[in-house]
Amino acid sequence: MFGSWTLDKAQHWNSRGHFFAAAAEAMRRILIENARGKARAKRGGDWQRVDFEELDVTNSVSPDQLVALDDALERLATLDHLAGELVKLRYFAGLALDQAAAALGVLTATAYRHWAYARAWLNTELLKET
Repeated sequence: MFGSWTLDKAQHWNSRGHFFAAAAEAMRRILIENARGKARAKRGGDWQRVDFEELDVTNSVSPDQLVALDDALERLATLDHLAGELVKLRYFAGLALDQAAAALGVLTATAYRHWAYARAWLNTELLKET
């Protein structure tokens, strides 16, 4: 994973938006790889681990749902790059809509339009898969 990365190379961020985009992408990849790993038979397959002390029912998303979201997000990004980036920043980096708009360098009103479109599009795509 880090084979080509060395300590000699420093990352230069062009802007705050560039940093948040990279952070959201990194978080997305970590979560998706973790979800795919949990689905593999050698990692327990369909077994469910439950830590009762840290159980948060309101924030439970299954690995299958997370992978389905990622697949739909990839398709959305090919149709509307800005909407895809906005979803990544909101969902994986936890930014508020106005923060995500600032990170992407767009007006908040533009972000609201793309967010409404992305939510509707993703909802439709995810309902098709169920």
